[in-house]
Amino acid sequence: MGKLEIDVNEIKKLVELVEKHHLAELTVEHADVSVTVKGKASRPAVQVAASEHPSPAPAPAASEHVAQEFVPNEPAPALDGNIVDIVAPLVGVFYRAPAPDAPPCVDVGDVVEVGTEVGLIEAMKVFSPIPSEVAGEVVEIPGQNGKLVREGEVLVRVRVNQE
Repeated sequence: MGKLEIDVNEIKKLVELVEKHHLAELTVEHADVSVTVKGKASRPAVQVAASEHPSPAPAPAASEHVAQEFVPNEPAPALDGNIVDIVAPLVGVFYRAPAPDAPPCVDVGDVVEVGTEVGLIEAMKVFSPIPSEVAGEVVEIPGQNGKLVREGEVLVRVRVNQE
């Protein structure tokens, strides 16, 4: 095996992504190099592995999402009629259910509490749960199952409880 060349700036970007999105783990594979950045520690750990005969890793099933501790953010501002948008916190594929054969996390008409999982986003083989930031009734689900979403794109709309 020859000398392994690693761009330290690219590794720093991966660490920043893990910290910014509070990911438990992020793995990036390219050719015969695999870089894993693990969060949830005081400092993210970085592992770099290389092999002369890489074998493709199987894609995880949607049910194998990474569990994360819910840390409530500032609730999104209410729109007309006390409607609050729950938006994508990062770019990735939005899934309404934790597995292809599982029921959706939420449907229109469901009542959600703060922290209720409304879906998942897969980014770089890591599944991140999307929690509701407010309590109320789901009135619309603009996020399409299995489709790419961008950061800030509306996934679910909730009419907040009047209390």
